[in-house]
Amino acid sequence: MRSPSLYSHFDSKNAIYDAMFAQGWVDLSDVFDAVPPPPAADRRTLLAVAETFFDFAVADLPRYQLMNQRTIPGFRPSKEAYAASVAVYERMRVLLAGGGVRAQADLDLWTAIVGGFVDQQLANDPGGSRWRGQLPRLVDMYCDEVGVPGSRLRGTP
Repeated sequence: MRSPSLYSHFDSKNAIYDAMFAQGWVDLSDVFDAVPPPPAADRRTLLAVAETFFDFAVADLPRYQLMNQRTIPGFRPSKEAYAASVAVYERMRVLLAGGGVRAQADLDLWTAIVGGFVDQQLANDPGGSRWRGQLPRLVDMYCDEVGVPGSRLRGTP
């Protein structure tokens, strides 16, 4: 599609980014829909959430950057587009609450460390599995810190 044709559908370049931002979150929600619901929230559930997000994020660097980083000068998602990201966050919050994680600071820690692992993978081992392989350890450390019970995913170090 040529630029003039594209702009017959969108008012501006930021409107295109906005639609792409919202679609990225809708696509992630669809990926989570395909994961069977857990019988109970536990460490394995948290690991499945982390792996699902991680795999989605590293599959498409530009999409990940648009959804999770502010790399485009002047772009800020609209309220409507941002609602799609809030819906996915709410799903994550409910899953973690099932494991006893309810404090906002603990939810913030979860998003920071999982996102940090994605950033490390993309920056330091693109196309590899170095950081994904550490996810069970990350989930165990997180669960130990915030008090999620259950068997360790990787045995006692």
